[in-house]
Amino acid sequence: MLARAFRSVGQGALVVDLALYLHALGWSGLRIGTVLSAAGLFGAAVSLAVGLLSDRLRRRPFLLVYEALTLACALAAFLAPGGPLLAAAVVLGGFGRGANGAAGPFSPVEQAWLAEEVPAARRGRVYSLNTAMGFFGMGLGALLALLPSVPGPWAPGGPAGYRPLFLIVAAATLANLAMLSGAAERHDGRAPRGAGPDGTEARVRRRENRLLTGLVLLNSLNGLAVGLTGPLISYWFARRFGAGPEAIAPVMAAGFAVTGGAALLAGRASERFGIVTSVVWARALGLALLLLLPLAPSFALAAAVFILRSALNRGSVGARQALTVGLVRDERRGFATSLNAVSMQLPQSLGPTAAGFLFGAGQLQLPFFAGAVFQAAYLAAYARFFRGHNKPGDRPETET
Repeated sequence: MLARAFRSVGQGALVVDLALYLHALGWSGLRIGTVLSAAGLFGAAVSLAVGLLSDRLRRRPFLLVYEALTLACALAAFLAPGGPLLAAAVVLGGFGRGANGAAGPFSPVEQAWLAEEVPAARRGRVYSLNTAMGFFGMGLGALLALLPSVPGPWAPGGPAGYRPLFLIVAAATLANLAMLSGAAERHDGRAPRGAGPDGTEARVRRRENRLLTGLVLLNSLNGLAVGLTGPLISYWFARRFGAGPEAIAPVMAAGFAVTGGAALLAGRASERFGIVTSVVWARALGLALLLLLPLAPSFALAAAVFILRSALNRGSVGARQALTVGLVRDERRGFATSLNAVSMQLPQSLGPTAAGFLFGAGQLQLPFFAGAVFQAAYLAAYARFFRGHNKPGDRPETET
């Protein structure tokens, strides 16, 4: 959890400033969106393989590989003046996507590892605490995104003023390598497998597969909505209101901080009212605010709507992760969480390209309205499909 908090600081800085940095380099909205989409596709491809392998091997080495890759990409992005090397570093490092401290395509390993230590009845609260730490770190990082607009040796002016932000990512990665290398792990990939003589294993696996299939279909709707409205939000603020880092960074920081508090409340609500109930109500209110955001007539009003919507919509991330890891047994949690990630990332990766093209063409409202349609369909289906899993800890996990 501390590694997630450290990691989120750099992610928070780049979710504000990466698109602005690329814009300052002269990149078009379509080109910016295409690079972010490529990062999502790369992450999805890696995530599924990592999840499957982590169920059969130890999980800690995968996170160490991720931190080393992130370190290399951060240093490459800092040294690159632009062009293909910078694009490659953004794609491989997953920069600018606002992952809330998650380990990019290696996040299924992180979620499965955490589940080993937490009983099912407490996962809603613990996973919400985990995401809250990420949001608080993102808030701090978003404040650091002010650096390019503050006079000093770290801000030489122009696009070069953004490059020191990649050093924040590098420093956090070094700290995480030190922490994770000494973390204990019980999972060794040797959990029992194979069908018993009475066919119990086969029945349980079929039940798990049905649940995972439904999760994949639901996430495809959610991923389309998030991709259209999330990764380019700072770019939208710049195009819609002419705002720069000095205005956007505090708004993003406040949004992350408030969302962190909302995640803690969501954890308590999931224990009291159930995961599905708390998720659906919070995100339904967030959906209404998504429709209002592109209609806001001023930067201040748009910022207020964005902050409140962020809290309602993203504060439930931990609760939804807790539901996912409870759908299967421990020996399949890496697979389940990777499916959860991939089924979000693939459709989500299409959104930035489409949104970047529309924003560049002056269509500053259409991506939000399209995202709202997908979000509404997702919520209705989520409430119906998972209504029997409102409180996973009330039943044995093999009966999920």
